[in-house]
Amino acid sequence: MEVDRVDSHIRKVYVPMTETGFYILLCLREEAHGYSIVKNTEKLTKGEIKISPGTLYGSLCKMEKDGLIRFVREEENRKLYRITELGTQVLDLEMRRIERLYQNMLEAR
Repeated sequence: MEVDRVDSHIRKVYVPMTETGFYILLCLREEAHGYSIVKNTEKLTKGEIKISPGTLYGSLCKMEKDGLIRFVREEENRKLYRITELGTQVLDLEMRRIERLYQNMLEAR
């Protein structure tokens, strides 16, 4: 994957990423709607991260505008989204950054 080709503006805005942004992209590796993103995030974090509707829909709108996610279809009055190639590259960048931080933490013990 061409992670190093991520636009500098996108890199500046999304890396490092907020936890909300991280979990939204992580959840959207499969098609999902807003409510399922909220519930999946709560499940993954054992309730530590609770994304409010305002934060979620603001983030979805921005990420869609920036090309990280795309609207797929509407089902039962719910919009389904999925991560794009660019979103996958940004998520990969962030995952590598987190892995590096974790490795550095272990080495510093």
